[in-house]
Amino acid sequence: MLGSSRNWQTAGRDLASSNHVFALDARNHGQSPHDDAMTYDAMATDTLAWLDAQGLSRVTLMGHSMGGKTAMLLACRHPERVAQLIVVDIGPKDYHWGSRPAEFDAMNALDVASLKSRTEAEKFMEGSVKDWVMRKFFATNLERLDDGRWRWVINLPALTAAIHTLEKNQLGPDDQFLGPTQFVIGAKSAYTSPEDHALIRRHFPSVQIDTLASSGHNPHMEVRDEFVTITQSFLSTARG
Repeated sequence: MLGSSRNWQTAGRDLASSNHVFALDARNHGQSPHDDAMTYDAMATDTLAWLDAQGLSRVTLMGHSMGGKTAMLLACRHPERVAQLIVVDIGPKDYHWGSRPAEFDAMNALDVASLKSRTEAEKFMEGSVKDWVMRKFFATNLERLDDGRWRWVINLPALTAAIHTLEKNQLGPDDQFLGPTQFVIGAKSAYTSPEDHALIRRHFPSVQIDTLASSGHNPHMEVRDEFVTITQSFLSTARG
């Protein structure tokens, strides 16, 4: 959520040394179309439609955070399309973000019409978003137009309205993917814990769970070399 394929360019380049890599923007993010519907079913359907358009019948599917929830759902409902599954720092469970996360309040309150720079936007968000890295991350969703004005690249109204939908567990109790699966967890992240491992194994019985000690929620950026090495190792083993 609030990320884009741009956040994956460096890790994607590294993974492309031995894989054919595609990096997709979810709907209402990056360069993908905007739509009022913002559900995991819709995003999984989008991904399947993209695979069909590219003539890709079966792929290794990797998803991070919201993308990881989408990837889990697609793999469980359409296992014939997924050879291997990699889920990055998210679990098959409900999340509870309160009435509305502070970062959404800050982004909705930003007066984009009078904005002069991303730095100005970051400074505005200081009171609500304490982590400067996250402020910069959110500000990457601002785009400067040819006339000097700024706009949100994301569909902020649709994402704000969908928060409670997106925080829910997308899997049913009987959903399973039996193929080779890797969960890559950041030890410093609050998104998963060792208590989630039994639940992960219930839905993904062929899972390998790897925890990266120095990483938070974004191991593909925070500890990129380690992340690439551990995912490449999994794929090498899974492919025999």
